[in-house]
Amino acid sequence: MTQNERVLADVYETFRHNPQEQYDVDQLENDLSRNQRLNFPDLVKALTFLEHSKKIVTDGQGKYQLNQLNTVAECTFKANDKGFGFVKFDDESMEDAFIDKHNTKFAIDGDHVKVKIIAGANPWNGRGPEGKIEEITERGVETLVGEFHPYADEVVKSSGFYGYVVSENRKLKKYKINITDNGVKPQMGDMVKIAITKYPNEDQPDEMQGVALLTIGNKNDPGVDIMSIVVDNDIRTDWPEDAMDQANNIPDHVTEEEKAKRVDITDQPAVTIDGDDSKDFDDAVVVWKLPNGNYHLGVHIADVSHYVKEGSPLDKEAFARGNSTYLVDRVIPMLPFRLSNGICSLNEGVERLVLSCDMEITPEGKRVGYRIYPSVMKSHGRLTYNNVNKVLDPNNHEKLEQKYEDVAPMLHDMADLHSILYKQRHQRGAIDFEEPEAKIIVDDKGKPTDIVLHERGTAEKMIESFMLMANETVAEDYYKKHVPFLYRVHETPDQEKMQSFFEFVSAFGLNVKADPNDVKPKDLQKVVAKTEGTPEEAVVQMMMLRSLKQAHYSPEPLGHFGLAAKYYTHFTSPIRRYSDLMVHRMIHEYADKKMDKDVQKHFKSQLPDVAEQTSTQERKSIDTERGVNDLKMTEFMADKVGQTFDAIVSSVTSFGMFIQLPNTVEGLIHISNLNDDYYNFDEKSLTLTGRNSHKQFKIGMPIKVKLINADVEQHQLDFEIYDPNAKKRPQRGYSRGKRSFNKGHRNNNGKNNKSFHVNNGHNFKIRHRQNTTVKTNKK
Repeated sequence: MTQNERVLADVYETFRHNPQEQYDVDQLENDLSRNQRLNFPDLVKALTFLEHSKKIVTDGQGKYQLNQLNTVAECTFKANDKGFGFVKFDDESMEDAFIDKHNTKFAIDGDHVKVKIIAGANPWNGRGPEGKIEEITERGVETLVGEFHPYADEVVKSSGFYGYVVSENRKLKKYKINITDNGVKPQMGDMVKIAITKYPNEDQPDEMQGVALLTIGNKNDPGVDIMSIVVDNDIRTDWPEDAMDQANNIPDHVTEEEKAKRVDITDQPAVTIDGDDSKDFDDAVVVWKLPNGNYHLGVHIADVSHYVKEGSPLDKEAFARGNSTYLVDRVIPMLPFRLSNGICSLNEGVERLVLSCDMEITPEGKRVGYRIYPSVMKSHGRLTYNNVNKVLDPNNHEKLEQKYEDVAPMLHDMADLHSILYKQRHQRGAIDFEEPEAKIIVDDKGKPTDIVLHERGTAEKMIESFMLMANETVAEDYYKKHVPFLYRVHETPDQEKMQSFFEFVSAFGLNVKADPNDVKPKDLQKVVAKTEGTPEEAVVQMMMLRSLKQAHYSPEPLGHFGLAAKYYTHFTSPIRRYSDLMVHRMIHEYADKKMDKDVQKHFKSQLPDVAEQTSTQERKSIDTERGVNDLKMTEFMADKVGQTFDAIVSSVTSFGMFIQLPNTVEGLIHISNLNDDYYNFDEKSLTLTGRNSHKQFKIGMPIKVKLINADVEQHQLDFEIYDPNAKKRPQRGYSRGKRSFNKGHRNNNGKNNKSFHVNNGHNFKIRHRQNTTVKTNKK
């Protein structure tokens, strides 16, 4: 910062923090000269500049005052556990605003509030705008999970409270939530779900009131830790009686009546290819070469909509759940197991009802014909990724089951077709990221025993290719029919984020010739290609993912940026996604009723709610899966405090840097633990630089770290740099440099989340579910 900028910053800071005060030049000179040597002409120049910039105003009599913005906007409050917080505005042109602890109006994390901007940003010292909460319009937290502590009998009698609950959410942990005795009666140490009935106020700033709704179990019992996260995220686990009655009344086999008017494809050698531990099979595939040299690709998907009719108890429950949730030790299914593992699952050797999408594809990857129709099939083999990869490996000579020998020629045709489809997607600009998946191994009590990395093989990739092609085919078909439909969309990235990303990669010598206002998938694909095989590859991909929007569902065909697809939907997983079930239902209804106008009107009215619900529930499941993975990863590392590890820097912020170990475990090196120097944060380059040593930490940098703390309750790991020869500074402290608040620090349902898991939500890949994986990129 130059001398002139420092004077501007200091002068403007005086006005910002005293918005009602009027100052003349003499007052300002006296106030500012107490802390620094100030040149009077520089002060006059600064005042003139601020006035011309409309940062301050004058009364014409030599008095100056802050030009108060008084902008009032609705936004969401994000609390810090130290009392202050920030608000993020829906209007992306508005900068996040700092809320001092005296200006929060006792809002808690997640509340929707009206905020008045009381001080604009100070561009000369990097401070953001400051606001004051005027009104709490909607509570962001109505229920929560926490540990119950009983009161003594005399306290119960005098206060009327049965006990109190303390949330494990770091941002809510300071509140004592008194529990009335008109709910369930938990015992000491129980984890309970409560409904908040009274929020903090001026008389009780650190207390709330609530009623206990549900006892999950004692916090030390196996599985209660995971179920506490599940309940805290409002994931439904109990089945309504009428839904279970409906499921139990569904036949466990295909009847002759059901097969009528369906195409019989039981003679086709269709197979399922899934993970070793998969139990619900909703897709089967078959490939053969046609006489003209083209490929026949058949993708056959469980016809769940035949059994789950619109408006039925099962349909209502599936809609409420939105999707299945896959955790390290269990699956919380969208449908009862009688359906998901039984009549709807394409189990080997039994007839099943499916919706089929047959496609004819040229050796160049062009689809030249297709047909979508209801059929009845029989799986000719329950194959696994591991064994199919062995079949496709020319160096593998392991003897496998006979069914693998029988379909080996088809599997090789599948691999060839996958290569063709992958090349075709790449040519049009689809962005392809390859990263290892981490599987958390737990014992029968839920304790993590290992974290195993898994690289996807050809088998996983070819199933992904086939599902992508089927999803695109169905989406394009119904778009061209001009009927209401549900799409999976991934919108073009924001100009500002793309501009920041291009500036970031330029530091690696990458000259990106693309317009941030009109970026194309091909532009980003070229960036990935330029870094392939280089040390910068992982960090560039990570930063690119953070610059992209999240995929979601929409009645509008907005396209899928990451896949470079004009039309895209989710058709291939109706057992575990309501979106796919809805797509199947529309396919049936449009076929049965010949595109009837009333049918179109009916679905058009439904689709906005379906899109919103499925998108919302997807985020809840991702948050739950991420929370459980963070918990188990922290638990896995808990007995390794004091050990050293190789790591890379995965993110840099004003308060430190996040690091990732080779097993994908992430943690924080707080800036106060960088104790060999005073470090300044540069927001533009995302670096921390030592004031004296000029040592620099940046994303992607390999470092050696030591684990110094593992807080299982908060799912937080703390590290420090390991250097036995380093000299430590005599006193801890740091310079925040530009922007002092945690821009870019991601939160998991209000928790101080240590990890990023950047691919969640984008879902470019259409990967099979794996019940115990960290990344949850399912089809």
